[in-house]
Amino acid sequence: MNQNENLIDILAIFYKWRKKIILLCIIAAVLSVCLSLTLDNYYQSTTVFYAASPDLAKPTPLGANEGEKDFYGEEEDIDRLLSIAGSSEVVDYLISKYDLYAHYDIDPNSKKGPVKIREKFQKLYQTLKTKFGAIQLSVEDKDPQLASKIANDARNKIDLIAQRLIKDSQNQLLQTFKTNIVSKGEIIKVLSDSLYRTREKFSIYNTESQGQVYAELLAKTSSSLNDKRARLKIYQSAAALQDSVQYLTAAIKGLENQQRSLNDQVNWFNKGLAHVMNLEFEQKDFAKQLSLDKERYKQLQAAYNTPFSSIHVVEKAETPIDKSRPKRSIIVLSALLLTFVFSLLFILFLEGYRSLDWDKIKGK
Repeated sequence: MNQNENLIDILAIFYKWRKKIILLCIIAAVLSVCLSLTLDNYYQSTTVFYAASPDLAKPTPLGANEGEKDFYGEEEDIDRLLSIAGSSEVVDYLISKYDLYAHYDIDPNSKKGPVKIREKFQKLYQTLKTKFGAIQLSVEDKDPQLASKIANDARNKIDLIAQRLIKDSQNQLLQTFKTNIVSKGEIIKVLSDSLYRTREKFSIYNTESQGQVYAELLAKTSSSLNDKRARLKIYQSAAALQDSVQYLTAAIKGLENQQRSLNDQVNWFNKGLAHVMNLEFEQKDFAKQLSLDKERYKQLQAAYNTPFSSIHVVEKAETPIDKSRPKRSIIVLSALLLTFVFSLLFILFLEGYRSLDWDKIKGK
């Protein structure tokens, strides 16, 4: 019962003040309309694009290592583009190109001019990642055509900077490959010179066939020597064959000298064989690595010289027709609602204040 009576009392109070409440709401509506009409219209232009995979800038591998490339970037690629979008290089580029100091009426020579221009631009320039993984770049301005130009130009500048970062990395890699190629070429030259001197020193010209030739010569010399020694024994028992004995003796002596010479050559050959084979292996190994580095260098250079895009444009920024703000109807309705609510609260406070028995409160 008391609650109903209290509610009726409150409604009665509001009813008594109804004209003033209505008057306040009308005044608030008129003022908010006048205020909203003085606000400038802003137009928002938006461009949407996806991050491209850096794989598109890499050289295409050949042979068994060839695989599919990713066309769309990962989370780190999106984050990289978002970082570039908010970088000073992009912001300063847009401020300078479109003379935003004059456009926003900010003195560039003032102490806080650079800070004010960036704060002003950052309020009108926005980049965010959509729920579909795309990047949405929006620019607001009083001039709808300028808003679309800045948005498209910002997107293109982001693309160029992202390309430059990848190109710089490729260039560093190219210089590394170039240095490796020169270094390995010098090593191969040193190995070739060392191999030449070692071959000359040990008279080794073919590690594969020369040993076989020595083996055949030794076998042939040994066989001929044994044959002549056997014949000499037979001829020595016949007095009529003394001339042949002298001939065979001389021939045997020549074959023995030839055998000793061959043995010396084989021993010298075996002594240098391992060293020569080791130098040949190192030379072939470095030559193979050099060939691979040269091929990779050519592929990377071709990729470096090939243009690519770091983004996939989904939607270009168009000149907006409808303004993005201010929402004048929302401003007026919000002002009416706030005025109505605060006026009711003020009336309740005022009526409650009047109903207090101050003499009793003060103890009189």
